[in-house]
Amino acid sequence: MQPLEDRLAQKPTITVPTVTLDGATDPLKPGGTADHASMFVGLQEHRIVDAGHNLPQQAPQAFADAVFKVRDWSALRGL
Repeated sequence: MQPLEDRLAQKPTITVPTVTLDGATDPLKPGGTADHASMFVGLQEHRIVDAGHNLPQQAPQAFADAVFKVRDWSALRGL
């Protein structure tokens, strides 16, 4: 487990297709996570959703749309 923790501590770039979601009214991360965009070097899209912190429950359609987008990108890349 520690080798994985050590690798993650180095903050490697993320190469897999990714959709990041921020809840517009998320009290736990005011301002969202758009500042993390530089971590993503593969296909990446950032979306702000009219919800709080629990997106799968509060905005299930937006959450599912993000999952399907990643699925579609992955299929195009043969992943």
